Amino acid sequence: MSYRGGGRDSGGGRGGRGGGRGEYYKNKYGGGGRGRGGRGRGRTDEAPRQANGGGSYADLIHCLQRLDGKSYGAYHDLDTPLNRGWVSNLGYTLFVERAQSDPFAAPTRCRVVVESNRAAFPPSLYSNKVRSIALSDYLLRTLYLKCKSLGADNAMSGQGWSGPKGGDVQVLEPCQHVLEQSAVRIDAKGNVTVQISINLPARGRNILGFAAVEIFSKALPSMVQSCLFYASVKSAKLEKHVDSVEDQSWLQRQLESKNLIAFVRNGAVLPRMSGVDDRPMNSAQTVPFQSPKRLEVSFALPNAGDTLSGMGIPKGISLICGGGFHGKSTLLQALQVGVYPKIPGDGREFCVTSPNSMKIRAEDGRSIQSVDISNFINNLPFGRDTSSFETPDASGSTSQAANIIERVWIPKRTFGQIVSSVLEMCIGWLSEGTLAPSSCIKH
Repeated sequence: MSYRGGGRDSGGGRGGRGGGRGEYYKNKYGGGGRGRGGRGRGRTDEAPRQANGGGSYADLIHCLQRLDGKSYGAYHDLDTPLNRGWVSNLGYTLFVERAQSDPFAAPTRCRVVVESNRAAFPPSLYSNKVRSIALSDYLLRTLYLKCKSLGADNAMSGQGWSGPKGGDVQVLEPCQHVLEQSAVRIDAKGNVTVQISINLPARGRNILGFAAVEIFSKALPSMVQSCLFYASVKSAKLEKHVDSVEDQSWLQRQLESKNLIAFVRNGAVLPRMSGVDDRPMNSAQTVPFQSPKRLEVSFALPNAGDTLSGMGIPKGISLICGGGFHGKSTLLQALQVGVYPKIPGDGREFCVTSPNSMKIRAEDGRSIQSVDISNFINNLPFGRDTSSFETPDASGSTSQAANIIERVWIPKRTFGQIVSSVLEMCIGWLSEGTLAPSSCIKH
């Protein structure tokens, strides 16, 4: 005797619409069984889920309490449309883009918006793009550190599959560079928008509503209040951060007027903690950088009001040489990331390079498509044409040649003309440790 409850003929099962296994999983997990579109592995013509959440923050807390113990898919009750969120009386609005359907799925993406009249950051802190990026960067760093200090980034764990899980808040971890990013942004009107992810808590596949209440009523408000309002941040430290980034950007723009491609300030701490830790090495173990007198130049910084001196590297060909363990690679590594501003205290602040610069290196195994490397390599076996070279697995020398040509992308010229173009158009940093020796010796 075979089991036919909810089979295909009765409209259930994996692809049906009746009361079989598909309906069971739909009721248990939300969204319709194990299929991709809400109806098992059958048709996917079901209307998209409507986001009906939003209201006061008290409504949000009540909703989470009501969901406690329900199947995980019920978290979709938190979903909000783009123009209607959960409004807190603390001065921010929470938008839930789309709640995760399963505790093992990617975390729920949330957006927090603080309007300009509540954030109250002075317009002078975001009066241009550079300052806006610097302000956003500072807010991201304070938010990340606050999340860590609260322990909000720690997920629940224990008792295997059926035990508690999730409950952690994820904020983008910033690096030593000041980069434009979307985790925290301030727009031209002064509105602050934050993108975070939250692993909604569960036990097995049942909602832990009261654990979610702890996140949304305690951890998140504490992070927002202490990091996204001007009255709560350290204003002097914030202004120093923004001014420093703007001064570094200004310094980078001055290189061309002095016929330089890079500048390294006196007193810079270039060595890093380790190969996987970009923080500065302990000052007791380092020797601060000092420029040779013949290369020393000075700049008067507009915000700091100080005169900054250091080594200016002129246009042309410069060779960095010295004995082992003397800092050649350390200096070159600092130069190749000099296109980005650094945070105060990094040690490499005001070590800047031309925005057109790039690092050129061998990349064994990379793909090359229709690149003219004939100035570097020709007479290949089987008469292969190098004027439009293609390979899915390049050698060190061919990949290095392609890297140069792809950056300059010029018609066929002599090697000397290519070198001149590299130096004038797209400053190239080359390290003996990452170049193809055969290519360098030949040319």
